[in-house]
Amino acid sequence: MQVLIHVRACGVNPVETYIRSGSYARKPTLPYTPGSDVAGVVDAIGEGVTAVKAGDRVFTTATESGGYAEYAVAVDDCVHKLPDALDFTQGAAIGIPYFTAYRALVHKAHAKAGETVLIHGASGGVGVAACQLSRALGLRVLGTAGTPEGMKLALSSGAHLVFNHREEGYTDKIMEATEGWGVNVIVEMLSNVNLSKDLQLLAHGGRVTVVGSRGSIEINPRDTMAKESSIVGVALFFSTPEEKKECASLLFAGMEAGWLRPVVGPQYPLEKAAQAHHDIMESPGAAGKIVLTM
Repeated sequence: MQVLIHVRACGVNPVETYIRSGSYARKPTLPYTPGSDVAGVVDAIGEGVTAVKAGDRVFTTATESGGYAEYAVAVDDCVHKLPDALDFTQGAAIGIPYFTAYRALVHKAHAKAGETVLIHGASGGVGVAACQLSRALGLRVLGTAGTPEGMKLALSSGAHLVFNHREEGYTDKIMEATEGWGVNVIVEMLSNVNLSKDLQLLAHGGRVTVVGSRGSIEINPRDTMAKESSIVGVALFFSTPEEKKECASLLFAGMEAGWLRPVVGPQYPLEKAAQAHHDIMESPGAAGKIVLTM
């Protein structure tokens, strides 16, 4: 059951740059159009679609035809209503980031109110989403960012404390902030740089959720034994229909309540998609979600 959407904005995710470069584990069938996080207006619906109708403002978590386009086709269970309080660029910043953050925190880390979470890369699309969700879930939220602007963004998105990961000894400051106990959950965007240190930052029974990695890293498995900790991979691709529905319900409640506030970073017209891909990989510090506008 499919939905045709007139695209007004489309989010750019790091995974799209990996797919385009050929370095991603799964290679799409050609011809291929990137783009999962579409926001726009329903143009038409297929037979059996009841959740949305023509004229509805919506956002998606996946598309069949690719979101870097004027029109996109998506399966109905990947299409969700966009409240009037959010504009289309904000809608394009919800899909992958917020659903990934929820999957990492709730479905994989089983984070509970009162626990401490460290969000490594708290100023990017998934990082901002994880800060807002963690705060709403009653967690104590620590974040890292690489620029003053990014640190400020993480704080305004719900982090209680933020650390500059470019500073020498920043991990010592994180341990001090937990009075030496360590953190219960880590949401990790750059595992190939941080994973070994992450294992030492965990409290007993702590969990690292691997959301992003750009290569390999050497770790000492004894670090997991010392804390009885675990490393859990996160891939939105494997979400069940029930998990998607659960996440969508919580996020919609967050939009209505006002704590879910997507932060849009640099915006590019569709024809500058290649430049957006270059900038997402080369920018010194993320600040919100990069979005293409139509």
